[in-house]
Amino acid sequence: MNRLDQVVTKDVCRADQQAVEQRIGQVEAGLAHLRGDHKQMAERTGLQRREDREHAAAARRLVLSSFVAPLLVMVLQPGLASKGSAS
Repeated sequence: MNRLDQVVTKDVCRADQQAVEQRIGQVEAGLAHLRGDHKQMAERTGLQRREDREHAAAARRLVLSSFVAPLLVMVLQPGLASKGSAS
């Protein structure tokens, strides 16, 4: 007789199964949301890295040109001055 008291009815089993399925659906929806957030974060990080690389390249070009331009003027100035005085 004690075993009959422990038997779960079909309705209770069905309700429990529905609750489990609902919880699984909620977890799956949460995971999908997290995947979307992760994808957006990865895209933003990639964009930020590209922008950082572009800024670094621009800074390198600026530094290089700030050293090369005066040297070029110093090298070309005597030649241009001699041509101007020869005329």
